Amino acid sequence: MFNKISLLTVLTYGFSVSAAVYNWDLTWVSKNPDGLQTRPVIGINGQWPLPAITANVGEQITVQLNNKLGNESTSLHFHGLFQNGTNSVDGPTGLTQCPIGPGETFTYVNQPGTYWYHAHHKGQYPDGFRGPILIHDPSSPYASQYSQELTLTLSDWYHDQMPDLIPGFLSVQQNPSGAEPIPDSAILNDNATTSFSITPGKSYMVRIINISNFAAFFVTFDQHDMTIIEVDGVYTKAQKTNLIYLTGGQRMSVLITAKPTAGQNFAFVGAMDPSMFDSVPSTLNLNATGYLVYDASKPLPSHAPTFSSYNGAFDDYNLVPYDGLELFEPVTKQIIYNVNSGPLNGQNRFTVNNITYVAPKVPTLYTVLSSGQQATNPAIYGHSTNPTIVNHNDIVEIVVNNYDTGGHPIHTHGHNFQMVERSPANAGPYGGTANGAPKTPIRRDVMKVNAGGYLTYRFRADNPDKSPSPPNLRS
Repeated sequence: MFNKISLLTVLTYGFSVSAAVYNWDLTWVSKNPDGLQTRPVIGINGQWPLPAITANVGEQITVQLNNKLGNESTSLHFHGLFQNGTNSVDGPTGLTQCPIGPGETFTYVNQPGTYWYHAHHKGQYPDGFRGPILIHDPSSPYASQYSQELTLTLSDWYHDQMPDLIPGFLSVQQNPSGAEPIPDSAILNDNATTSFSITPGKSYMVRIINISNFAAFFVTFDQHDMTIIEVDGVYTKAQKTNLIYLTGGQRMSVLITAKPTAGQNFAFVGAMDPSMFDSVPSTLNLNATGYLVYDASKPLPSHAPTFSSYNGAFDDYNLVPYDGLELFEPVTKQIIYNVNSGPLNGQNRFTVNNITYVAPKVPTLYTVLSSGQQATNPAIYGHSTNPTIVNHNDIVEIVVNNYDTGGHPIHTHGHNFQMVERSPANAGPYGGTANGAPKTPIRRDVMKVNAGGYLTYRFRADNPDKSPSPPNLRS
């Protein structure tokens, strides 16, 4: 992989009416978010937690990123934004760009909804390089139903840095079971706790973002119902619930209406899903607790909601898109991915169709743009990139058969996709025929495939050069 100074102007989704410009110096800072251990984290302009990127629909977002880490390369991915026509700044090193080396600068230049940004180079973003992207939409179908927005990020937290954790995870000798590293804490808004000041009778839209490395989260607000109105940038028909579930990378916006009086304060909880971990250490508190503060002079609750069972969260498969977009048919390209994990060539690896991804020396997009008529020949991209070629505007159906013993988030760049079917855990591989696909399936850009089960989803291939490389297993 070659490093070079890159300077690009990036176009936007829709018509640009104004600009949101961010100039960021990336440096190391020392922080102790869970109150248990100080460690280096990746800061922006000397600060951490990192700032949110905010814009209105139609605005151009420009981020000039100056890598001053000194000892690591980096990249930046705008998770969930389609980058249609601007794939060269999508962020994955080895796929759409080279890494941004120490001392180098890169300029990244929106559909409505809730997104997040993060490093997309090696395992870097759990070391702190991640934050919210909030695209405001004055034309939201729910704009009249709330008067204020709140943002809540959920994250697991590790006391060790990724360059120290990853070699031990991959080593068959040090980690014969292949178990993923267990986090040390759960944190909210990159702190051990967080609070929101609440006005009685007022309605709020809470943007909830799981920016974890590994953990999925349950979320509940004590004595406050939630109404789901958006997932991963897609408006939904309103759905009331008191418990939601977000796997890594997912976002969900919910409406909450405050109590009519300020008689007391209330807790809310983000609880890591223990089924994601091979074991739960006795020292690990799965829960992070925050507070809805109606009256700062009154005490905070001494007890937070607890989980007698981790069942009962609303299943996002049952959400309905607000726009009523019907199931894409007929399928013109089906791709089957069999995913698993285990020892391969002396290391613990995830595999897709028995291939573990190895980044090419030349980013795949550069090869696409420089290979002429050979661009549709998958062999030129290398066996270990696991390439698939689709035609423009194909209706693509992806089948993910999960042979692993753990559930996994599946993320595809450049599209949100329709969830056609998701099996229960341990249901075995896809049988070849969809069972009762919804007429108007929900669309997301991250979905979870259950352990030992399968997931089927569809999208229209309308984002050229963003072909469906094997699904991004976020685990």
